[in-house]
Amino acid sequence: MKPQFLYHDKNDNVGVAVVEIKTGEKVSGACLEDGSQLTIEAKEAIPLGHKVALTAIKKGDVVTKYGITIGQAKESIAVGQHVHVHNVRSNRWQNVKI
Repeated sequence: MKPQFLYHDKNDNVGVAVVEIKTGEKVSGACLEDGSQLTIEAKEAIPLGHKVALTAIKKGDVVTKYGITIGQAKESIAVGQHVHVHNVRSNRWQNVKI
């Protein structure tokens, strides 16, 4: 079975959907670093190219993708939940005042 999401580093807490993922769907992903695989249940729909939580992420925790910190959780995020601008503050925007 082809993976529905990919993650780059074994320490990443998010993966990227390579297909549209439906709510409640059990999906498998592959780690590009070492080939390991992971299966999770999608808590909500994940659009193609968007991030999905691979582990529980608490409010204030860092979000890790590509083996680097890309942002900070604005709220707690459950495994299988959509990870995007609504629940993560990107490092790119940390110094921007809105």
